[in-house]
Amino acid sequence: MSQQQAQRVVAIYPGSFDPITYGHLDLIRRSSGLFDRLIVSILRNEAKQPLFSLEERTDMLREVATGFPNVEVDSFDGLLVDYARRRGAKVVLRGIRAVSDYEYELQMTHMNRRLNPQIETVFLMANDAYSFISSKLVKEVFRLGGDISELVPPAVLDRMLGMAAHRVSDSR
Repeated sequence: MSQQQAQRVVAIYPGSFDPITYGHLDLIRRSSGLFDRLIVSILRNEAKQPLFSLEERTDMLREVATGFPNVEVDSFDGLLVDYARRRGAKVVLRGIRAVSDYEYELQMTHMNRRLNPQIETVFLMANDAYSFISSKLVKEVFRLGGDISELVPPAVLDRMLGMAAHRVSDSR
């Protein structure tokens, strides 16, 4: 390995991304300029019942991240620190919207550090415009008929509207 390769910083931005919001996209945009490579990785968690399949979330993430040449989309299951080790990442990126996020993320950071002290966690504060957005809240507002067009990228909105139209036609 050359010295230049050894100095490259690979970061992982893990999450469910169900659905992808402008808050996620803002973190991808901002952090893609901070790291040599950013792996946006979807956690496969069969215990959760996601709105979108893993394949759909992967496709949407790839679509919205096309403008960032150093961003890769992937998925994983199991421990994040094991995945990071396999991918050669030294940094885990986490977004913080509020104090409640920080408390949870702090616990995860300490556990990850205990499991693998070589991996650092970097917190980025959410942009003010997106600090209230969560995937859970977006899904709830959409389910109740609210306008989410300013909360999610057009590709995500189109898929959500398509799902809703499909459900309506199936219920007839």
